[in-house]
This record gives sequence, C-alpha cells and structure tokens, in this order.
Amino acid sequence: MRIETVAVKAGLEPEGASRAIAPSITLSTTFERGEDGSYPGGFDYSRSGNPNRRALEVALAALEGGPEAVAFPSGMAATFSVIFSLSPGDHVVAADDAYYGTGVLLRDQFSERGIEASFVDMTDLNEVRSAMRPNTRLVWMETPSNPLIRISDVEGLAGIAREGGALSCCDNTWATPLLQRPLELGADLVMHSTTKYFGGHSDVTGGAVIVREPGATLEALRKMQSDGGLIPSPFDAWLTRRGLESLAARMAMHCDNALELARFLDAHPGVERVHYPGLEDDPGHALAARQMSGFGGMLAFDVVGGRDEAFAVAAAVNVIARATSLGGTHSLIEHRASVEGPTTRAPENLLRMSVGLEHPEDLKEDLALALAHAVR
Repeated sequence: MRIETVAVKAGLEPEGASRAIAPSITLSTTFERGEDGSYPGGFDYSRSGNPNRRALEVALAALEGGPEAVAFPSGMAATFSVIFSLSPGDHVVAADDAYYGTGVLLRDQFSERGIEASFVDMTDLNEVRSAMRPNTRLVWMETPSNPLIRISDVEGLAGIAREGGALSCCDNTWATPLLQRPLELGADLVMHSTTKYFGGHSDVTGGAVIVREPGATLEALRKMQSDGGLIPSPFDAWLTRRGLESLAARMAMHCDNALELARFLDAHPGVERVHYPGLEDDPGHALAARQMSGFGGMLAFDVVGGRDEAFAVAAAVNVIARATSLGGTHSLIEHRASVEGPTTRAPENLLRMSVGLEHPEDLKEDLALALAHAVR
C-alpha cells in the first residue's frame, strides 16, 4: 500500500453498528471489565490506553515504517522521554543547528541529571565521529535543520552511532515520512512534533516517537507515557489523526510553494542569501536530492542589512503572519535569533518562513512589498 493511502486508511476502521467512516472521540476515562476480570474491549484506563490514541499510534507507525509509535502531548515531551530513557553518566552527540528547545533540555535539564552532551556540526561526519565517546548512548540528528535548513546524512550518522554502540534518533518533523524515511536509512528512532505538519492546521499540540524495533527503548517510552502521564487527550489524538488524511496533498503544495518562493527570494536584490535545499547551489542540495523525495516547506533568508532590516521586513508583511511554529496552512515568518536567545545559530538578519498553502503569487507580492519597504 502506498504512503498516500496509508495516511488516509491506517488505524481506522468503520465503527460499530453505524459503520461510521469518521471515528468517534472516546472521552471515557475508564472501561468496563468482563465478568472474568478481563478487559474485552482492550482498554482499562485512559492513561494506559484510548481508542483515539491507539488509532493515531497505528497510523504513525505505518507511515514511518516502524512496528510501533508512542504518542505524547507535545514534541518536547517526546524528546524529553527519549533522553530520559538514558542513564546518568551517558553521553549524547547532538546537532548544533537544531530546534533550540532540544538544546535547552540537554544543557539545562539533563546536565543536572548527569547526562553530558556535545553539540556538533551534523553535516560533517568526521566531526560527529570525533565527538563519539565510549559512553555515548545517543546520536540526535535533525534534518532539515532548524533554523538554517541544513541537510545531514541520516544513513552515515546512523552508521556512526551503530559503530559506537549508541542509538540514533532523527527529528523528522520538517520532512515528514512523505519526504524522508529515517528508519529505512538506518535510524533507530524517529521523533516528530505532530503539532506541525501532521496536525497541519495550527490547532493541536502533540509529539511522537516511532521505533525501528521493539525492545528496551520502546518499553521505557511506554513507561514514560503511562506511568508519567505523558499522554495526548482523546480530542488531540483525534485531531492529529484527522490531519494525517490530508498530509500528502498538503506536503505537495508546501514543497511547490516553498521552491517557487525560494527562487523568487534568491533573485531579489534585497536578499543576501536563501537557505533552501531545493536550490541547486545550496550546500545540502545533492544530499537532499538523494535522501529526500521533496525539499520541504521550510526556508530561511538573510535580508540585506541586519537585525533592524529583518524586523522591518517581518513588520511589513500582510498575507504572511508574524508567528512562531510551522507546518500549518498559513504562511508564517519569524526572526529566530530574537526567539532563541544567546545560543542561537541564526544570523541577526535571518527570517525563517513556514510556507503555507496560499497562492505563491500572493506570497511573492507580499514579500516584494515588504522588502521594498524595508530594504533601500
């Protein structure tokens, strides 16, 4: 079955006597036991299981090609749970250009628990290999990266982790399994902020981890989910599962619009540089073309000038919204350095953009007017 069909069908069956195609939202916190003490419906208490969460996890596992997925109430909860599965004294090799919240967890939260982290350029396999230690237990990669849209070699990084006796985890939020298949490239775990492209409408928060194979890590993630109470609500699981049904169509439009916008910005005199792997002169283009089936809906660009000019461009847009996050139907623009603070890798003149589903000509006109207003 092809992935577009999987996105629509996986985890869903017509319900009960009504044979409803759209699943119901099961709000019950508890489920009746049979006379013999068993749970004939397969659920006992909502913290350990819920029909909507199960449908979502089945669908996510099928999309990424893994045996099981574990759903969490946010992407940060999913990331936290992976790192929490490590032990004091363990070491993590992580991307230096990645979602800043991941770095906050490793620097501020887990360092106090005795877990060390080295932040390296994941596009340089030799640098990653040099950072490995005897106690390295996790290699955390993110490709395309946030906010510089850099491309890392998933297969190469997974191989380095495996040689060092460590697990590899790929944050696949930006690419989604429609564009990139980390498990097939050798990664052990795939993490998603399902808030983004999976939900797709900027109205639900969630996260998930999909495993390459069952084992101790899956058991640890399930314990975090159930014993720690890190569960999405039934409604959030339902919304995310519904979002998957239009994922393939949305991703195609995100990619087409982003490429068209990247080419427009690349030729604009008010733009110093465009970060987008779909451009042939982008440093990650060749690897992205080999590793991905599309170049994604995220781009960033450096405005001619500095911080003031970047803020002026963001202030002047009308069709594009000034907001954080990504992956929804609306195009969003944001000055990342001011969001991320002192540890940011973003230049002061960089604006990150989540390209939505508006007509690309309207987006180009909006940016052209904003650039003309701000950059003189």
